[in-house]
Amino acid sequence: MVLTTQSGKVGAFKKSNKRGIIAWPPLIRGSLIKRYKRFLADIRLDDGQIVTAHCPNSGSMKACCQPGQAVYVSYHDNPKRKLNYTWELIHMPTSLVGVNTQVPNRLTAHAIQTGDVDELSGYQTVRREIKAGENSRIDILLEAPDRRPCYVEVKNCTLVEDGLATFPDAVTTRGQKHLETLQDLVATGCRCVMFYLIQRMDADRFAPADHIDPDYGTKLRRAAKNGVEILAYDVLIDFEGIRLNTKLPIDLRFSV
Repeated sequence: MVLTTQSGKVGAFKKSNKRGIIAWPPLIRGSLIKRYKRFLADIRLDDGQIVTAHCPNSGSMKACCQPGQAVYVSYHDNPKRKLNYTWELIHMPTSLVGVNTQVPNRLTAHAIQTGDVDELSGYQTVRREIKAGENSRIDILLEAPDRRPCYVEVKNCTLVEDGLATFPDAVTTRGQKHLETLQDLVATGCRCVMFYLIQRMDADRFAPADHIDPDYGTKLRRAAKNGVEILAYDVLIDFEGIRLNTKLPIDLRFSV
């Protein structure tokens, strides 16, 4: 059964002045049986069929992979794919949550281009997946003749507890390396931004997850001290699409 849009519920976009909406492919509803081996999920569709879907998320998904919750998948009739279904959303008690980690980079770049990120306005070009430093890539590079180049690294955040969004949801040496790369770029005169995209609607603030990866938290604070800017935005999600919503306050106090 293909899901029909439920406008007016769970964050519909009606009368929004935001332009940077990314539409979902047609969504099919089911319930989560289990997620396993990080990239696989068994799902019972509403018609009773049990399918194995690709889970495009390498994190622990600590706060968004509970069995029995309603989930939404897309179907792809591509003979080159091993799995025809991709897990896109899960409906947690307080919010729809975006599972697909390919969405944040696309959404952030799109929102910058449509002028929905005030802090990153005024640039003429938006380039993605830029080589920076030794064996490292940064998600977005913004350029304009009258200002410094701006590197933006985007992180997907789905861990929210009692309104507090935290990142990461598992130890990430790769994420720590990105912080070091951004600091190196700042030292050369570039502008650098660490951008946390919270793919759910129940957060009111952001902090590093010191209880999960204290080294990441320490390096994030060091990066901020050394000139790396930090932004956190939540999103508005409904069954039509997803868009950037509100800038959230950031708390860098230690909280191990």
